[in-house]
Amino acid sequence: CTYINGSPQNTFVPGALELAKRQKTFVGGDDFKSGQTKLKSVLVDFLISAGIKPVSIVSYNHLGNNDGYNLSAPQQFRSKESTYRALYYAISSYMYVRLIPQISKSNVVDDMVESNKILYKPGEKPDHCVVIKYVPYVGDSKRAMDEYTSEIMLGGHNTIVIHNTCEDSLLATPIILDLVILAELCSRITFKRADSDNCDEEFSGFHSVLSILSYLCKAPLVPHGTPVVNALFRQRVAIENILRACLSLPPEDNMLLEHKVIFEI
Repeated sequence: CTYINGSPQNTFVPGALELAKRQKTFVGGDDFKSGQTKLKSVLVDFLISAGIKPVSIVSYNHLGNNDGYNLSAPQQFRSKESTYRALYYAISSYMYVRLIPQISKSNVVDDMVESNKILYKPGEKPDHCVVIKYVPYVGDSKRAMDEYTSEIMLGGHNTIVIHNTCEDSLLATPIILDLVILAELCSRITFKRADSDNCDEEFSGFHSVLSILSYLCKAPLVPHGTPVVNALFRQRVAIENILRACLSLPPEDNMLLEHKVIFEI
């Protein structure tokens, strides 16, 4: 059956991926991407796209549920911290490949820097800090405070501060449902090339590493050697276009060139 890793631990070692491929089953992950994460990814995407240079990204969280308790252990937090970097996606029109044996994942802060050679000099990175504290009294009601400091023209600075109070489990539950539904649907989709000269070519399904689930995960998991896409809207468009293809509809084209030029009749 399909296995989806909703936590930040490094579950998908090469042996697990090889087993999934051999058994023709799906794996996906990593770490559920809740509403707060989506907000952050869109915000930093906007900043970089607008030519505004983030130089400091600081995130503080405290919560009192089991997730907060587990993250109070330093070893667990280091695992979470690596995927929390995926919150800060700042690339709207670029794709990157990060090659790791058997699998590709993404560190979004690094991707952000690598994507824009105009805003960031070689070797330059924004300051980045993530703090997560366990406070039993608040229970599942997570408090999150985020500060983004950016450089703007003429040596100016822009600081955006966000305070978010959210029911942690209630944000995660619909994501679990969506992941299960989408993964199950993908298990029933097969395809082959329409222009293939080989009449005996069989229908095939998706790769065992189900990258279409990236929209719902903080640290997208993709097959080895393939592009890692972190932009939230591009991840969603990928899902929409795959579903459109299942209905024999053309993919969405945001260029809309036919409405932007004058054709002589």
